[in-house]
Amino acid sequence: MSIFQKFSGNPVLTPEQFPDDIMYVFNPGAVKFNGEYLLMVDAATAATPIVFWLARSRDGVHFTIDPEPVEWPVPAAGPENCVYDPRITLIDGEYILMYASQAAGRGVRTGVVRTRDFRKFERIEQEENGRNNRNSVLFPEKIGGRYVRLDRPMGDNELEPSDMCISYSRDLAHWEESQVLMTSRPGCWDSHKIGGGAVPIRTERGWLEIYHGVDRTCNGFIYRLGVVLLDLENPAEIIARGGLPVLWPERCYEMQGRVMNVTFTCNAIPEPDGSVRIYYGAADSCIGLATAKLDDLVAACFVGNPTAEKFFSRRS
Repeated sequence: MSIFQKFSGNPVLTPEQFPDDIMYVFNPGAVKFNGEYLLMVDAATAATPIVFWLARSRDGVHFTIDPEPVEWPVPAAGPENCVYDPRITLIDGEYILMYASQAAGRGVRTGVVRTRDFRKFERIEQEENGRNNRNSVLFPEKIGGRYVRLDRPMGDNELEPSDMCISYSRDLAHWEESQVLMTSRPGCWDSHKIGGGAVPIRTERGWLEIYHGVDRTCNGFIYRLGVVLLDLENPAEIIARGGLPVLWPERCYEMQGRVMNVTFTCNAIPEPDGSVRIYYGAADSCIGLATAKLDDLVAACFVGNPTAEKFFSRRS
């Protein structure tokens, strides 16, 4: 059984709740803001492009959709033709959003904007290094006087394996000391590629990161969610990494859609009762809600794959 329990009324957001030209909604960034659950949703037409659209809810289940998409600032390098997968971090009194920024002839980069009210967004221009990068997730506090983020530099082919990295910055514009944090694990559910998911959560035992892992099968990919615990003072040090996923595709709305067999999160909201709430993209087509106990997620970091370990040790 999954550690995350899926809401019985899933999906909580579907394209039918948006204007007619929106055919898919998925992978939202999410925070609590002004007494509401606020989701910044990937909203796509049939031919793409993907734009950001805000949805708001008092109870976290019933959402009101803003009448228009977000008014998004244009990069100095020129207009984007697609934006997606925002992660929203509250740090130093403002919200920093890291997202995938795509433009013709440039590939995909990490874009960064800041806001205090989710109405006006100010761009933080990024130093160009000529390399594709996405799945960037900013930690919610500075460590050693620097900003820290998880990211995933990669080549031109998104189908190739790629690892999760960690990078540091003093100004949110120039990133340094990038190093590989975690690699994919052959024979496991995260065997092909991995990347950051939710904004890390500080716990007594370390930074809890809910990440995504991809397994390549004979007829496609499967996207699942897993957990890893990182050292509080040196997040480049892994304390424990769970051997089993904590959420995976199993329902029709997660297995059939724009991209089949996908559960993907860009958020995790800690609640006062000790639970964690995520709004996850399902098959890149709609959005589901799932909750878990924070303590259970931390404990899952220390669990391997008991059935496989028992079976294969018995045969050796």
